[in-house]
Amino acid sequence: MLAAERHRRISDELQDRRIVRTEDFAKLLGVSVETVRRDLVVLERRGSLVRVHGGATSAAGRVGEEASYAERSASDHEAKVAIGRAAADLVLPGQTVIIDVGTTAVEVARTLPESYHGIVATCSLLAATELAGRPGIEVLVSGGRLRAGDLACSNAQAVAFFSDIHADVAFLGSGGVDAAAGLTDFHLDEVASRRVIAANTLRSYVLADAGKFGRVAPHRVCGLDEVDGVITNEAPPQTLRAAIERTGGVVVVAG
Repeated sequence: MLAAERHRRISDELQDRRIVRTEDFAKLLGVSVETVRRDLVVLERRGSLVRVHGGATSAAGRVGEEASYAERSASDHEAKVAIGRAAADLVLPGQTVIIDVGTTAVEVARTLPESYHGIVATCSLLAATELAGRPGIEVLVSGGRLRAGDLACSNAQAVAFFSDIHADVAFLGSGGVDAAAGLTDFHLDEVASRRVIAANTLRSYVLADAGKFGRVAPHRVCGLDEVDGVITNEAPPQTLRAAIERTGGVVVVAG
């Protein structure tokens, strides 16, 4: 069993039980206690759980360190594809589109309909690569400092790039979406770009699978009133839905 699958099953188990013993995790996963202990260390560092004597307990809402790109790509892949398709369905031919960074954002680029023609601006080299060979699509890349894994561009150069683009629709990546904290993320340099994108775009949507609900990453991007909606794979909790809809935002659940 891959580490990503073990981590997902550990998190799922902690949603159902307040405290789980290390030995119980080992039996559930079919691995050694030592392997479980290493997994728990990694997950605690990311804020997914809290280690206690003999096991672990949930750390609802806490987020520490972002998982690697490879692990995020392997986790909840079907949900990311569904969200990407739902986002792509909102794009009309001729529109100027901004695609942010992240594993789900890449799925938006992959699933843009063949009928689409227009301009796509992005700070993701992975998204740009998906669209580079598409006829009728002009791809603009922000440039800036490159972050490994997501191949994300950021810094003042990226901010200046997006300051000069007034797009029809933007799809924003997310580290967490919370009713009180709003949209948050892990990478401070990329926060400034997202703020400019949301401010300059006619409609901006947050891409967030259900695992992002109620999570708060270290850096605040904006309040939920500053985006036009959230595209997700599951209906959010009522408190979060109310916070999104209170100022006219919409929740798009991928079907």
